[in-house]
Amino acid sequence: MKIYPLLALLCLSLTLWTCEEEFIPPTIGTVDDLVVEGYIEAGDEPTPALVFLSRSFPFFSRLSAEQLANAYVRGASVTVSDGSKTVQLTEVCLEDLPPGLQDQVAAWLGFDPDSLAFNICAYLDVANELPAQTGKTYSLRIEAEGKVLTASTTIPERAIIDSVYFTPPPGQPNDTLAQCLVSMQDPPGIPNFYRYFTSTNGGPLRPPFGSVTDDRLFDGQSFTFPLPKAESPTADFNFETFGLYRRGEEVVIKFANIDQDHYNFWSTLEFNAANQGPFSTYTRVDHNIQGGIGIWGGLNVRYIRTIVPEN
Repeated sequence: MKIYPLLALLCLSLTLWTCEEEFIPPTIGTVDDLVVEGYIEAGDEPTPALVFLSRSFPFFSRLSAEQLANAYVRGASVTVSDGSKTVQLTEVCLEDLPPGLQDQVAAWLGFDPDSLAFNICAYLDVANELPAQTGKTYSLRIEAEGKVLTASTTIPERAIIDSVYFTPPPGQPNDTLAQCLVSMQDPPGIPNFYRYFTSTNGGPLRPPFGSVTDDRLFDGQSFTFPLPKAESPTADFNFETFGLYRRGEEVVIKFANIDQDHYNFWSTLEFNAANQGPFSTYTRVDHNIQGGIGIWGGLNVRYIRTIVPEN
């Protein structure tokens, strides 16, 4: 008698399985989307509006340096407004600059000059006519290739960081490596969202894998948390040193408050990147670009420069 419920459950499972339909993302074979990556930063070192504009690639295509160079969209009209003033951004490409200036601009844009194999183009508020300010909303408008893209972002208030210090890593005693700990006060009453980057010994600022978090678990609290070192995406993975800092090296931490749309973009993008393999779940990346895809995000940034103690 006990076998009947099991057979019924098996039949129900087979019925549901046969009703499943394969899901294929609708844009898997097109190259129609314009992709935006744009920022405006307030805080310790305010950064003028910066926008990268490129074209999407088919999911299964092979990428080369030539394809990546041609992906950047040139000749677009890109404007940013704070509601009372509108500024036209200037197109700047590395290949148009003198050789001595190319490395400096590439580093400022966040690229490692030694690893670049293709031309990079961006749109900048070169004269900083629209300075980034806390609490203001900035609207982006792009006209390119017969399309109009729009987005807006608000620069949030900045959290209070009390201290940054280094302690021995967990596990076996180690006199060459250290972990970074940060103590801060989360502003109470409103949702807060954070993202961070690290740099060591003058290298480029990089976001770690899992660079964003919200404050749902510590709203309004003073707390301490580890801040792992961001590793180069091309570096070999080493379990014993991953996320740890070497004693004596110079460290720069870029800690940013971001708005919710900005957080949702990186949270879903990083989750999608981590959720790979034949049994993974398809994750649609959130974005705030109307008429295209990507992110236009405001940041309120605190820079922390320190040296990892020798002992």
